[in-house]
Amino acid sequence: MKKILGKLYIGLVFLFLYAPIFVLIVFSFNNSKSRSNFTGFTFKWYQELFSNNLIMGSLFNTLTIAVISSVFATILGTFAAIGIRNMKKTGRGIMMNITYLPVINPEIVTGVSLMLLFVFLNRTLNLQLGFMTVLLAHITFNVPYVILNVLPKLRQMDKHLYEAAQDLGCNTRQAFVKVVIPEIMPGIVSGFLMAFTFSLDDFVISYFTSGSSFQTLPVTIYSMIRRKINPQINALSAILFIVVLAVLVLMNIKDAKIEKRNLQKEKI
Repeated sequence: MKKILGKLYIGLVFLFLYAPIFVLIVFSFNNSKSRSNFTGFTFKWYQELFSNNLIMGSLFNTLTIAVISSVFATILGTFAAIGIRNMKKTGRGIMMNITYLPVINPEIVTGVSLMLLFVFLNRTLNLQLGFMTVLLAHITFNVPYVILNVLPKLRQMDKHLYEAAQDLGCNTRQAFVKVVIPEIMPGIVSGFLMAFTFSLDDFVISYFTSGSSFQTLPVTIYSMIRRKINPQINALSAILFIVVLAVLVLMNIKDAKIEKRNLQKEKI
């Protein structure tokens, strides 16, 4: 009885989470703009979506910002994690508290504070709100997530591996590239993916730092749905959901193959 109730509870949770997405996908094929009556099957909203220059331009902006900010945040966060790891206990504790602040800080506070900073820099350095300010803002809030993903891998790594590599003939750069980086690579990849996901999904900080000349996709969608629900948004949301679902499935398949390969090596 407990197993049945447990499965029923899990089923209701999944139904609550995914039923709205299923309805959204179904109505992305609705022939009319109605949000309650399905009048017929059509692909016209997908056709109009790909011919909508505003949405396509915003999507390109979002992907560009997400990729560039994730790369820079991953590089900065990895080196920052290594630096924090090599600090003394007191300094490490202080730096970890500072690292956690952007994570627990409300996004609206971060967005407003960055906007005020960029307005001040606009007066002194002529840094106008646009692509560069959004990029700097995304790098700023992504770095802590990379640090928090890389640090656990650094703690798991044997601290003497780096010294052993140098004793065996590697110079400083070779020991870092050939020993340290492979050991912490899972954390680096996880940090990059998390940074990319947060950057792709961010609305609040992008809204305050983008200005009128540059818009990311979440800001564009918000501007469109303030007036009325456009079926093109349903089509876009359906595509994004399918893409994310496909990526997750592929990653799980890859992880399962790696785990299976490792188990076979252990048996040998």
